Amino acid sequence: MTLKAPELLLPAGSLDKLRAAYDFGADAVYAGQPRYSLRARNNEFRLEQLAQGMAEARARGKKLFVTSNLIAHNDKVRTYLRDIEPIIELKPDALIMADAGLIMQVREKWPEVPIHLSVQANTTNWAAVKFWHRVGVRRIILSRELSLDEVEAIRNECPEIELEVFVHGALCIAYSGRCLLSGYFNRRDPNQGTCTNACRWEYGTQAAEVDPVTGEAVPVQRLEADFDFAQARTEAEGAFSTCGSGARHPAAERVYLLEEKARPGELMPIMEDEHGTYIMNSKDLRAVEHIERLCRIGVDSLKIEGRTKSLYYVARTAQVYRRAIDDALAGRPFDPQLLLELEGLANRGYTGGLLERRPAQDYQNYLSGHSQLQRSHYVGEVRGLRADGWAEVETKNRFAVGDQIEVIHPGGNRIITLEAMQGLDGTPLQMAPGNPLHVYVPLGIGQPTEGALLARLLG
Repeated sequence: MTLKAPELLLPAGSLDKLRAAYDFGADAVYAGQPRYSLRARNNEFRLEQLAQGMAEARARGKKLFVTSNLIAHNDKVRTYLRDIEPIIELKPDALIMADAGLIMQVREKWPEVPIHLSVQANTTNWAAVKFWHRVGVRRIILSRELSLDEVEAIRNECPEIELEVFVHGALCIAYSGRCLLSGYFNRRDPNQGTCTNACRWEYGTQAAEVDPVTGEAVPVQRLEADFDFAQARTEAEGAFSTCGSGARHPAAERVYLLEEKARPGELMPIMEDEHGTYIMNSKDLRAVEHIERLCRIGVDSLKIEGRTKSLYYVARTAQVYRRAIDDALAGRPFDPQLLLELEGLANRGYTGGLLERRPAQDYQNYLSGHSQLQRSHYVGEVRGLRADGWAEVETKNRFAVGDQIEVIHPGGNRIITLEAMQGLDGTPLQMAPGNPLHVYVPLGIGQPTEGALLARLLG
C-alpha cells in the first residue's frame, strides 16, 4: 500500500523560528498577526515580518499560512477587513480562521483565498466537515477531541476535503481551547489571544460548606491528607448521575474552595495531595508513535502546536516528526529513539490525548504545573564557525567543560564530550553560566555545525 505523504506543519512566533522550522524539515509554517490570532504575546509577526516570511517561504518552495482564528467581537469585525487586506495582498498560502462571520466576509470579498478552518471551530463529525466544505473552506483542522478511529471515519466520509490533525503540543482543559479561566481571573481573554495559562497555576484547596442562609460557600478546614484519586473518580462518576428517585447524587453537593498560590485569601468555590493540586493541568500531546496510522488514514497535514515555544522546541519537533513521517512512508518500523529525543524537550508529561482511549488520569498531570526536563537541556546556538573547527556559541543555559553535548543539526545529530571552552578573547573557561554570553567551543573541522543547536544531556 502506497501511503500519502502528509504535510508537516510547524508554528512560528518569529522569523528565526520560521527559518528553524524549514531548516529542520517543515513543509509549512503558520504565523499570525497578534490582533487577530490567538497568540498576542511572544509574537513578532506584524505586516513587515509576514511579508519577509512569505518571501523566504517561496524561495525555499515552502508554504506559510496566516493564522486569523480569533472569535471576534463586534469591534474586531468592524476593523477586520481593513486590517486583513494588506495580508491578503501578500498572497499567503491560506488563512486559518474560526469565526463564521469573518469567514463569510472573506469569502464574499476574496473568494479565491484558501481558508483552513481552525481547531477553535470544534469540528468533530463528518457532517460538519461537509457543511464547511459547501461554504468554501478548503481544509478542516479537526478537533483534538477525536480518536484515530473517528478521524478515519471522517476521512472515509469526506474524501473531497483536506484534513489536518494536531500531533504535538499543549492541550487545553477546555473544549479545543475555548477556555474562560484566564478571562475570569485576569480579564485576559484566551479567545482574543491573551491567555495567561491559568490552568497551569498552583492551587490549594479548602473544604467548605454552603451557608443555608446566604447560599455562599464557607471554608471549613484545609485538606491535609493525601488525596484519594481513585475514590474521587468513583464519586465523580456518581455525581453525574441521579439516584433512583431522581435526586442528585450526594457527591454532587460537596463544595471546595480553591486558593491560587499568588492570590492568598482569594477563595474560589470547586482536590489536593502533598504537592498542592493541578487538576486543570493537562499533559502535553505526543502522537509521534501514531504517525504511520495517520499516514494510512490519509490525513493531509500533521500539525505541531507552540507559537510561543522556543526555537529549540521548533527545531527538535520538526526534526523528530520529519523522521517519523519519512520512516512511515518508506515502510520502516517506528523508531523508539524518537520518543527519547522528544524527552529532550521540557514537558508536563506526555499523553496520546484523545487519539487513543485511556483512563482519564492519563491525560492530567496532578503533580506539577510546570514543564520539566527529562533528558536534555537546551544550552546554546551556533552563531559562527572558525576554520580551526571552533564554533561561536550564543549561550542559552548553563553548561561546562566535561558535559555531554548533543549537536542538533538539519544534516544529522551527534553527541560529543565538551573538551574545552574559550571566551571571545581566547581566555580558557570551564563553564558558561547562561544567557547572554558568547563563547567558543571545539565542534570539529568538516562537521555539519553552522546553525546547529546545542543541548546538554542530563543524568
